[in-house]
Amino acid sequence: MSTAGATMAPTSRRMLITVCAMTATIMQALDTTIANVALPYMQGSLSASLDQINWVLTSYIVAAAIMTAPIGWLADRFGRKKLFIICVAGFTAASLLCALAQNIEQMVLFRLLQGMAGAALVPLSQSVMLDSYSLQERAKAMAIWGMGVMLGPIMGPTLGAWLTDNYSWHWVFLINLPIGVLTVAGMMLFMEETKKQEHLIFDWFGFIALAIGIGSLQLMLDRGEQVGWFGAREIWVEAIVSAAGFYYFFAHSLTTRQPFVNFEMFKDRNFVSGCVFMLVIGVVLFGTMALVTPFMQNLLGYPIQTAGFLLGTRGVGTLLTMMAAPRLMRMIEPRYLILGGLLITAATLYEMTGWSLDVQQTTIVVTSVAQGIGLGLLFVPVTSVAFTTLPGTLRNGATSMTTLLRNIGSSIGISMMIANLTSKTTIMHETIGAAVTPFNNALQMQDVATNLNMATDAGKAMLDGIITQQAALIAYLNDFKLLMVLTLLMVPLVMLIGTTKSPAAAASGKQEEVIHAMD
Repeated sequence: MSTAGATMAPTSRRMLITVCAMTATIMQALDTTIANVALPYMQGSLSASLDQINWVLTSYIVAAAIMTAPIGWLADRFGRKKLFIICVAGFTAASLLCALAQNIEQMVLFRLLQGMAGAALVPLSQSVMLDSYSLQERAKAMAIWGMGVMLGPIMGPTLGAWLTDNYSWHWVFLINLPIGVLTVAGMMLFMEETKKQEHLIFDWFGFIALAIGIGSLQLMLDRGEQVGWFGAREIWVEAIVSAAGFYYFFAHSLTTRQPFVNFEMFKDRNFVSGCVFMLVIGVVLFGTMALVTPFMQNLLGYPIQTAGFLLGTRGVGTLLTMMAAPRLMRMIEPRYLILGGLLITAATLYEMTGWSLDVQQTTIVVTSVAQGIGLGLLFVPVTSVAFTTLPGTLRNGATSMTTLLRNIGSSIGISMMIANLTSKTTIMHETIGAAVTPFNNALQMQDVATNLNMATDAGKAMLDGIITQQAALIAYLNDFKLLMVLTLLMVPLVMLIGTTKSPAAAASGKQEEVIHAMD
């Protein structure tokens, strides 16, 4: 630690470390969604086809997924501070290169670099927050950290739309530069280095096998909708390669002395429970985001900034809940908060199954805020409970694993929702279209027959548009119902959560739970 950090009061230094960890988290979380709305502008500027421009997103997702897995080992081997600074600096430099890209090849390459560097930011920031705060303040720390993780993806499309409309798509990346420079400076001044475990040997075979498995899975999930899923040879190849990668990873890891992933962490019941719920949070959070935004833009006709604002109200509910979560956890058992979060989220999804083309903005805002409250009630208790009884020596690897599972959950959620939306829209279009005949009483009504003259091309086109719109609406509502059912299926798994007492508290015979001393 530097002289400035050593002479500073512990409370002030911890606050500055928290700021640095949060800015790193927000940068990475924003970049998962902020570039999405800028893709049409990039496509024209970079002279790319539709398929090529999608690799701007795919390259980042795949690189981040592959490089998330070894973060724990790298932090243990070379020191967390050094790794964190290198990754933030690399992410910032890659953001500048993305803004300066002149063609699609350069953009994809720089997004790969950005994803590789950005993979470490969220798990390392979580580890820093866990170590900077005592066990009694852990829920407060996870609430602060969770604000960046949860609000970043929600606010990304809104911020991206505003920057693109008012400036240019280059600012989607340039916005990271001042934040990244200040974050690196703060880390160098105030962060302490962890003990390096120089005896660790890198398990190259395990890493390569896992990288192949995760990379192929992410490619399959991201590319599936574009190429027609298992109707395309590419998806079959990626599925087989992914299965083979995971098989060799587990076969090797369970039979070697020093596996790439320390499976000791999975002996902790609370950590396993946290991993399961993190996967579900990824599915629900990103699955609903993948649906609500196009629902408002394509069916309700809202401009991107209005849609982004309405979606951002979910972040208001999340923010309020995370601010209150530490106090709530003083009074209520965490598993009951998780149960409440699941039920509130399911209730909002049930409300969304009744939306129509006439749904009011007030209804969308109220539902979004309530859904944000439900997700907030899930996130803070889950992240706190997952590390309550886990030994500190496993923390770096454990934070990488929860981040990886949440990212995989988000990819599964987006792919599953969009695939179901597409197939259901086609099916419902055929079903509704089958009832459109000259003998249909509705089509024989005077006003309808005048406006929808089936004898003209304009009338046929208008009728087809109406059918497509209604088919898409039904498909969206079916997706909301699917997410609701998935959320409710997680309710019994609340019983998986074990004790929420820390080992120290349990050993000293304290009956008060650690989380009851948050503030």
